[in-house]
Amino acid sequence: MGQEINRIKYDNSDFKRFYQSLQQETTLLKQLIENNACSTAPPTAGFEIEAWLVNQEMQAAPINNQYLTSLNEPLACAELAKFNIELNSPALPLAGNVFSHLLKSLNHTWNHASQHAEDMQSHLIMIGTLPTLKQSDLCLSNMSDMNRYHALNEQILLSRGQPIHLEITGNEHLKFDHHDVMLESATTSLQIHTQVPLAIAHHYYNASIIASAAVVAVCANAPYLFGKNLWQESRIPLFEQAIETGGYDGAAHGPLKRVSFGSDYARQSIFECFNENLEHFPVLLPEHFDSTPEQFNHLRLHNGTIWRWNRPLIGFDDDDTPHIRIEHRAPAAGPSTIDAIANAAFYYGLAKNICDEIISSQKVPLPFSQAKDNFYQAARYGIDSPIIWFDGNKQRLLDLLKIELLPRAVLGLKSFGISTRDTEDFLEIIMQRISNKQTGSRWQVEFMQNNQATFKTMTHQYWQNQCSGKPVSEWNL
Repeated sequence: MGQEINRIKYDNSDFKRFYQSLQQETTLLKQLIENNACSTAPPTAGFEIEAWLVNQEMQAAPINNQYLTSLNEPLACAELAKFNIELNSPALPLAGNVFSHLLKSLNHTWNHASQHAEDMQSHLIMIGTLPTLKQSDLCLSNMSDMNRYHALNEQILLSRGQPIHLEITGNEHLKFDHHDVMLESATTSLQIHTQVPLAIAHHYYNASIIASAAVVAVCANAPYLFGKNLWQESRIPLFEQAIETGGYDGAAHGPLKRVSFGSDYARQSIFECFNENLEHFPVLLPEHFDSTPEQFNHLRLHNGTIWRWNRPLIGFDDDDTPHIRIEHRAPAAGPSTIDAIANAAFYYGLAKNICDEIISSQKVPLPFSQAKDNFYQAARYGIDSPIIWFDGNKQRLLDLLKIELLPRAVLGLKSFGISTRDTEDFLEIIMQRISNKQTGSRWQVEFMQNNQATFKTMTHQYWQNQCSGKPVSEWNL
């Protein structure tokens, strides 16, 4: 959820002052974009991956404060719940053997972090939702000790004026009310970042939206929540409902939500997303920064409280030139480190190929409403879902992946300048997963069909498989 803040309580003057700074910084960003004054550096790749700390019984272990303090790992930080952490990657040029380098870096960080968990009689697991999680685990006493999270909890509940209502209908039905934002901590993801030149940022954003259905299905790893078998990627409806609050006044419970697929493509410029943030979403964290508008601190904080599944971000090059990154939030965490990098490779390749097609044809090849429908179909039904593609015909996603989408990903990686070896090695993992129809979610569901299986035994076997380093396509039941 982003950077730390100094306060938890605010008054009306804080909101007014923050909004004035936000307006000023949004206007400045518009000017920079119109004048093409943002970074033109070649594309770079990076990611964040969230994970769970669990005890020997495979139950959530709320120990991230002492864990992170003694871990002393600069690429690791706390998440919303005390049983979650986040690991970050370095930003690398999106070319050559970048995925091999990212895997090497992730394995080094992951092995260090996992061994440290073992030293504390715990385990570290990357998975979309923890199968053994109990609703009672999601309480304020298990919220990480950061002002940001406590302030967000207070402001979101104030904006809602009522408890958070969760209702997911899938293979089974789950329905209950919850009284804080800790539900969000039940969702852990792989967040893939692409720094792109300003000239193509809105095209790449639109391409990422279209690619989301295939990515969320191939990466599905969250079928269970509180003992219920729901969607192949239950993380999607859970996150959307866990922080469900909308726009200003009468729109607070309207169609524009802070966690959503978005409202439309960016038609002319990536600035449209930041302008929508200003015009439609009230400030949640009115922290004051004693900084110049050129640092965009207020804009970046506000943008960090709006969670589109594809989200543009503002960052800075080493020379302090502002740049645009597209954050793709659709994939679940896990199942293994090599799966995570293969998932990133598939996304990068598919999004780049679709982006190239949009630029070449000067049009977006799929209506936004259809891209959105495809996404939720894919999250619910996984690789077996029916979706409508560019020709307007309904197709089975599994067949489309084999026939068209994987070849598109190959072409996209080639146009990025990715080595043939990296392209083949990492997309082969995706192909194996598709060929034997074994995503993380499918492995979990099939394991639980054993009459002797429990969520504890399944989670333990999942952890052991993850430790093996093998991709999920090779996991035995």
